[in-house]
Amino acid sequence: MHENTQNTMPLIGQDAPAFIAETTMGKINFPEDKNGKWTVLFSHPADFTPVCTTEFLGFQDLKKDFDEINTDLLGYSVDGIHSHIEWVRNIKKNFNVDIQFPIIAGPEVAQKYGMIHSVDSTVTVRAVFIVNPEGIISAIIYYPLSNGRDIKEILRLVKALQKTYTDKVATPESWPKNARLDDDVIIPPASSMSAAIENEENSDYKCYDWYICTKKNN
Repeated sequence: MHENTQNTMPLIGQDAPAFIAETTMGKINFPEDKNGKWTVLFSHPADFTPVCTTEFLGFQDLKKDFDEINTDLLGYSVDGIHSHIEWVRNIKKNFNVDIQFPIIAGPEVAQKYGMIHSVDSTVTVRAVFIVNPEGIISAIIYYPLSNGRDIKEILRLVKALQKTYTDKVATPESWPKNARLDDDVIIPPASSMSAAIENEENSDYKCYDWYICTKKNN
């Protein structure tokens, strides 16, 4: 893998930029501390903002689902650790929900991950970086400040990425609930004439044409 040596947004397939930072649950050395686990690193513009609060509630609602698939959640904004702590306490007070994942503080992560998209601002956009167990960035999602993310879609994407990571297959639109293929997965397209024939003759595959063959999800 090739590391991103520029102070810009890292790319899919690159090493996740490393950092050591304070969080609401103690110091973190990322991605070293997450070796062997999947991580969803997500940023929000600032503490005590309404859209961000709904997102934090949404992530917490699905935290057990992320836990079940070996995936940790990491929240982030450039605000300080004391502001984070007070915000978490405020969410507990107003919504009776305990935020049980750490929130990273400080500007370094925003710089390393290209989360600030305006030259005259210190506010981060809504970024999501999904990092695999080897510390490689597997997916990136960016939302504007005005619109909250779909947490269930992020969970779905992690599951799809894990299927690709372990089984070396692709997944169709809306997998595992594709309207035509259901939860079938897509095998790598043939790269030669003979491979195309072998795929079409393989009883475990269903080939719609030489370039698109599927198999049952095991």
